Amino acid sequence: MTLALTAPVVRGSVAACIRAALRSRVPSVAPSLLASPHRRGGAGVREERRQFGASRVARAVADPTDAVIRDVQERLGVTLSDEPTMPTPPPAVIVISGPSGVGKDAVMRRLQELRPDLHQVVTATSRPPRPGERDGVDYFFVTSEAFEKMIADGELIEHAVVYGEYKGIPKAQVREKLALNVDVVLRLDVQGAATVRALIPGAVFIFIAADSEASLCRRLVSRKTETPEKLAVRVETAREELRRMREFDYVVVNEEGRLDEAAGKLAAIIDAEKMRPGREPLEL
Repeated sequence: MTLALTAPVVRGSVAACIRAALRSRVPSVAPSLLASPHRRGGAGVREERRQFGASRVARAVADPTDAVIRDVQERLGVTLSDEPTMPTPPPAVIVISGPSGVGKDAVMRRLQELRPDLHQVVTATSRPPRPGERDGVDYFFVTSEAFEKMIADGELIEHAVVYGEYKGIPKAQVREKLALNVDVVLRLDVQGAATVRALIPGAVFIFIAADSEASLCRRLVSRKTETPEKLAVRVETAREELRRMREFDYVVVNEEGRLDEAAGKLAAIIDAEKMRPGREPLEL
């Protein structure tokens, strides 16, 4: 049986499947053709070159199924592509929101441990730091005057007054990371999430909820950072925000003592969104 050896080398997942399926049906190259030229002698080499050509023999040795692949391409009238079937997805903007005291910060810290490739945008705020919070890591702590200047200079994606203090997302670090194809995570209150949805409709919005209103109130009390009057305001605001969870794409319940589970669900949502076809690059 004579084997046609003129097909170009074709690589890629489709070609690999064809090779695997038809390998047993393609006749092998005669052992004499694979022998060293020194063992066959000059006359043998010249005969092989006359019949096949040196380059054809080399291709046959490398992959004997090229001829079959060429036949398939000719039958289909196409050239099988080496390009990935799923292009590299554009970077995502993930907005994580939820009521005060629901554990957003704790969940996001654990998410960062699970997915260090994510960039968690640091929010600017005019409120004073709580015990253990670090400037430039948990928040950018600035004065009210400095925050108002950031607003005037157009340096923020969004900003709001929350419990009497400014909060906002700086534009520069978001644009920088998206340009580097890095996924960006924003931590926002419900009001801020609504603003960003209007600005970046292609972002992914995730609501973090407590397992119950009573559980949420216990968490706020355990902080020991608010007076009873302020605590009552926070609880009432949290109850109102819980009623808006249907505005979000996903809801993750952060049950007490199950922080790893909540962070794992966030990571799974982000992975699923990255695999969704048709996602368009985001612009700010």
